[in-house]
Amino acid sequence: MSTAASIAAVLVVSVATLVVGAYGLRVSRTTSDFYVASRGVGPILNASAVSGEYLSAASFLGVAGLILVRGADMLWLPVGWTAGYLLLLVFVAAPLRRSGAYTLPDFAQLRCESRAARTVSSVLVVAIGMLYLVPQFQGAGITLRTLTGAPRWVGQLVVAVVVSLNVLAGGMRSITFVQAFHYWLKLVALLTPVFFLLVMWGAQGAPDVGTLDLAEWAEPLTGEHALYLTYSLVVATFLGTMGLPHVVVRFYTNRDGRAARRTTLVVLVLLGGFYILPVLYGVLGRVFAHDLVAAGRADSVVLELPSRVFHGPVADLLTALVAAGAFAAFLSTASGLVVSVAGVLSQDLFRWRTEHGQGIRAFRIATGVGVSVALLFTFVSADVPVAHAVELTFAVAASTFCPMLVLGICWRGLTAVGTICGLIVGGSLSMTAVLATMFGIDREGWLGAVLTQPAAVTVPTAFATMVVASVLTRHRRPEHLAQTMVRLHAPEHLGLDRGTFHPEQSTAARRGS
Repeated sequence: MSTAASIAAVLVVSVATLVVGAYGLRVSRTTSDFYVASRGVGPILNASAVSGEYLSAASFLGVAGLILVRGADMLWLPVGWTAGYLLLLVFVAAPLRRSGAYTLPDFAQLRCESRAARTVSSVLVVAIGMLYLVPQFQGAGITLRTLTGAPRWVGQLVVAVVVSLNVLAGGMRSITFVQAFHYWLKLVALLTPVFFLLVMWGAQGAPDVGTLDLAEWAEPLTGEHALYLTYSLVVATFLGTMGLPHVVVRFYTNRDGRAARRTTLVVLVLLGGFYILPVLYGVLGRVFAHDLVAAGRADSVVLELPSRVFHGPVADLLTALVAAGAFAAFLSTASGLVVSVAGVLSQDLFRWRTEHGQGIRAFRIATGVGVSVALLFTFVSADVPVAHAVELTFAVAASTFCPMLVLGICWRGLTAVGTICGLIVGGSLSMTAVLATMFGIDREGWLGAVLTQPAAVTVPTAFATMVVASVLTRHRRPEHLAQTMVRLHAPEHLGLDRGTFHPEQSTAARRGS
């Protein structure tokens, strides 16, 4: 493949990202612009931005790599990641927008009227954001190494710098335009090469696939503890979406609850169309690049397929296009993660106020801190397949914020004590499994299966903990619960008492302080 063409593609995407982000800077002036784009994003633009942010390194590279290695069992990944938005639509999209929050900790304080619940939520937002940033940086390193032979840290550093510049410039207002642009770029970057690859496959007939056991690859539920691992993966992907801070924060940018629901419907269409493509790349990788399995380079199958099938300028152009799409995936997802982490760091953990000017400065400082820590964590973590690293992050989100949101929106009985206990129990159990996997701690038998896919154990445990602890502390229900439930469930145009909570109030004035 032509290294020059691939490098040029990466540079073009990086520069285009900065240019589009600079447009957002022209209209980013207030704290609300930086956190939630002043809640003025329409459904089509927001759905494109949500999809661009959601389709990460795991979607662009990791799904194809896991399907190449493990076959039919991994089809649950694109299914689950898409279906997660259906559950988000049904349970939380509109109430989240009506809450008026900027972040998940804002929602925790609104619903529970507790500073302690807010603090625990803040810690978990940062933890999940860091865990999700690591595979984005890892994917960038894999991409640049595959294309140019450069050390992994070069690609990781490039993504960190570009993302930092974009977020520092205009916050959520800026990256909304960037992420919408990235979705359509990623779609074209996968769709164009796969068309040529399928045509070539049809022209060549069935090639030799070596000694690979295709029967085992095509047959689901064949490995040890396969049934548990599959159900646990389903639980994590279906429920994890609604607990991802960088996904949830995008629904705060809609104009109202109705627009949030419309956004989610469009997202389902955009994701459903996109996720067909990584599956095709995984199958085509089995046909044309099965040696990547033994070489331990399955995550690079999307990048290497064009040069395996074609030669000359065609191979160079198709590889450059895929490289551009891959970098767009890293940049868009990492941007959303950095916004969600920086928002929580500046509002809560660093205890800065959010008045105009000071809030923006705090947000920018938190951006630099968040990116630096995530980059350091990437350098010291073990080489976990990109898609599996994201699976584990989904397990943490499903074990913490999913129970808080579902119970907080649908059940009046949830208390601050129940929320805190559930977040701590679910977060501790799932994070233990994630860190053990990321740092290469292997276990055999059922313990190993649970550490690999913890959601089937940790999610029910978190739900049960929240319910039991809330029932035991029913006398400590929030004082303004009735107003809060009206705020979450009543359409915005109804003139009802919704309480006085606003996320731009000072920390000391917030309810429960």
